Parts: sequence; C-alpha cells; structure tokens
Amino acid sequence: MKSSEQRTQMIIEEFSRHFKQSPTLLAVGPGRVNLIGEHTDYNDGFVLPVAIKRDIRIALRPRPDRRVKVYSLEYDDWYEFSLDNLAYNQDALWTNYVMGVAWVLQELGIKLAGFDGVISGNVPRASGLSSSAALEVATATALLAASDQSDALDGVQIALAAQRAENQFVGVNCGIMDQYISVLGQEGQALLIDCRSLEYQLVPVPKEAALVIGNTKASRSLAGSAYNERRRQCEEGVALLQTVLPGVRALRDVSSDQLEEHKGLLPEVVYRRCRHVVSENERVLQAVEALRSNDLTTMGRLMNASHSSLAEDYEVSSAALDAMVEAMRSAGGCYGARLTGAGFGGCAIALVQPGREQAVADAIFEKYPKAANIWPEVYISQAGPGAQLIKL
Repeated sequence: MKSSEQRTQMIIEEFSRHFKQSPTLLAVGPGRVNLIGEHTDYNDGFVLPVAIKRDIRIALRPRPDRRVKVYSLEYDDWYEFSLDNLAYNQDALWTNYVMGVAWVLQELGIKLAGFDGVISGNVPRASGLSSSAALEVATATALLAASDQSDALDGVQIALAAQRAENQFVGVNCGIMDQYISVLGQEGQALLIDCRSLEYQLVPVPKEAALVIGNTKASRSLAGSAYNERRRQCEEGVALLQTVLPGVRALRDVSSDQLEEHKGLLPEVVYRRCRHVVSENERVLQAVEALRSNDLTTMGRLMNASHSSLAEDYEVSSAALDAMVEAMRSAGGCYGARLTGAGFGGCAIALVQPGREQAVADAIFEKYPKAANIWPEVYISQAGPGAQLIKL
C-alpha cells in the first residue's frame, strides 16, 4: 500500500494532469472500524468505533463561480454540476454523496463556492468500513474550505450534515456512528458514542494494541432485508416489555436482569434478538473500562463474546465471517476478534499484540481461503485521526 505521502503526491500529480494547474488544498475523510457495539445504534445504545488510516482524499482548487467539477480516480469518471441545480444522479451513484453534502450545507444557510477536484480513496467499497461516510466528510471539508467557511460548522454539525445528506439525498437510512468518527476521531483514540443523546467521549486505545482487519470479500446480499427484520424484532421486544416496564423507550433502557425476569413475555426469537442488544450495550461500557485500564485481555474476551452473541442470538454472522474470526484467533498474539458492521459479509476485526500483526495476517491467508474458497484482503491499522484539511 502506498504511504500517505505517496498517495498525496499521486493525487496532486493527477490534479495537475487533469486541470493543468496545481491544487491548493487537500481534504481528507477517514474510514472507520467499530471495535464493539453492533446493532446497538438503532436501539439508542452505545458504539465504540475508531477512525482507520484508510481514507478518501480530495485535492482541490477553489473556483470563482458556483460550479463543482470533480474527477474520481478509482471510477475513472468526470462529473460537473452547478450548486444552483442539485438533482439525484441515477447514472453515477458516487456523485450523489458529493451533491448531497452540498445540498445540506446550503440548506443550513452556508453560501458555497465551487471547486475543481480529484477524488481518490483506499477505503474498500461495500466492505463495512464506511467509504460513504468518508466521502461525505471529505466533501464537506472540501466545500467549506473552498468557500472560506471552514469555521462555519463545528465537528458535530459537520457529522450531522453528512448523515443528513446520506439519509435525505442519497436515500440510505444510516445512523450517526460513521460520520461522527470520521469527523471527530483522533490519533490513538476510540470514540464512545451515545446514540440517544449523541454525546461522545474519547477513549484512549493503548499503544499495546494493534488492529488487523480481515475483509471476507463475501457477498452481503442478505444484509439489507435482515437489517430491517432485526429492527422490527427489537421494536416488538420493546413494545412487549413496556407492558411491565413503562419507563422503557428502547432496548438501551433494559438491563440483562430485567430481560431475564420478563423473558416469558417474548417470543423466543425476539428474546434472543433483545438479549444480544442488551448484553452488547453492557459489553461496550465494559470495553471502555478495559481500554482505560490497559486490560487488553478483557477487551479481547469482550470482542469474542460480542461475536458469539451476533452469531447465535442476532444471527447476522455467516460461514465466511466465522471462518475469518477463527483464522484470526488461531494466531498467537490475537487478544480477540469479531465481525464488524452489519454482518453477513464485509469485515472482521482482531485486537492484536504489536509485532504480531503479520502473524495474524499470515493465519488469515493460510486458513480463510481453504474454509471459504475466497481470497481475502487484510488491512493493518492503528486508531487514526478524523477529518483533516491540508494546505498544499
């Protein structure tokens, strides 16, 4: 993989080749991986993501008019639009994330100017590492900078604007986690997000921890329909529990003891869905304490328990994900591993002793293809910084 400096230089050279002048700014939006806290977000719960050192970058030069002209290196595709005429594009879907952010910023009353830009990313698409949020955040950073409005919004406002673009312009009903961590992440820190209040706090990731991400490259075709079904089952559980626990608004308000006391009210499958969410929220808070105490053994155990719960109670794992997690855990130096993201495919994450990253990667390449008949990809990262604007 190219170094950060090599990627920046390559994008600058591509800009100069396409626009016959040099860019003046570089906007960066990172991808993310969730350490723990899966399917808790839409239940008003807790999540604990980190920004990864893979990102989407936009090299740009402001224009004096209100036109945006961008070239995507990976798609080898040009697109040009006016900030006065933003409409959903059926033919090049990546452009809707760019236009959607412009639309939201203008809805917020920010006067935008155009720019010429070259977009390039190394966040793998459709892998559960939030390439869409990375593009939204890079675009927001670029538009605000090109318009001399970088101080118009704080980090939370930028994240909410990016989420709104995906919800209302692109039409994907995502939660807030991806945009929050892409904007607000910091080097060496995870971000504990309360998905009800939207409050957040940084949690240091010990230097004795490295992250190895295994991309199963497996199809995630079931994820959409199963996601909607799981949401309905959680809502059914809440409605039934409210008959005896009137203070409950979401599964976030239910303790494991309360769930066990009233499990007889719930159909078996609904009970198991609720048990995952309730126990996962508890695991997230325990994970925060483990990281703060530099207790990586406990953190790994919690990740393992999370995967078991996702596989058995929430039933969103897959043969490919289970094989990936098993391969990761087989290597010495792996504290724990779990699927990350919605499930059924995409990525798993392992917490690893520094210096043992390659051993875990080797175990993945040796064992996973034999079990899944798919060649994986492996990414090694530490917790990285959130959005950046670099003057060139």
